[in-house]
Amino acid sequence: MKKNLWFWLYFIAAILLAIYFATRIVMAFMGYGPTAMVRHISISADTNDKDLTPIIAAAGIAPGTHSHAIKLELVNARIEQTPGIKESAVRRLPNGNLSIRVNLYHAVAERTDGVYYYPISANGKDVKTPSETRGAGTVVFRGKIPNDIGEITKAANNLIGDLDYLEWIDDRRWNLITLGGITIMLPENDPISAIGNIVVLDKKYNILSKDLKAIDMRDNTRILVK
Repeated sequence: MKKNLWFWLYFIAAILLAIYFATRIVMAFMGYGPTAMVRHISISADTNDKDLTPIIAAAGIAPGTHSHAIKLELVNARIEQTPGIKESAVRRLPNGNLSIRVNLYHAVAERTDGVYYYPISANGKDVKTPSETRGAGTVVFRGKIPNDIGEITKAANNLIGDLDYLEWIDDRRWNLITLGGITIMLPENDPISAIGNIVVLDKKYNILSKDLKAIDMRDNTRILVK
């Protein structure tokens, strides 16, 4: 009898707690009561070296806002306009608060306007604040940048000790300018292999140390040196 009494007491307590928490969750999702209010926004990212405070400003959600009244797709759109943000996922929590998870673009090179150096991702997006100093061992681009520089950046790293910058010419091919002032005109097709050929030629003949103005590789069948 004693065991049965405790069983029913625990059973009733469990039922009451279940009703309590279920009510809070339902109220939060329906936008009623204090549990539906945003009191805290948690933010996480796929890397730890990013200042996430601009994301709060971009989200534009004031404390005390009804969680259910927030249009998550609009919040995501605002956050994704923040420099360096690749993807954003905003989620409502049962307690009325919000959770924001972002994936970031990562810098693979820099672009310069002649004064500042802007870290950029593989799709040419600015990802960090600019600096007046060029990053050591960093591939640099000038002028217009296409939306896919991942492969050309990897290839150009093989010439990093001689590289000044790259330029995108006529929206179709690259010029590579060396620190010695040589313009290497890469072909429209397969510029990666052309850079590999320059690396081989330089190892054999120190071609990048010679008094040259240009190396024309636009014709895949021959290399012209000026």
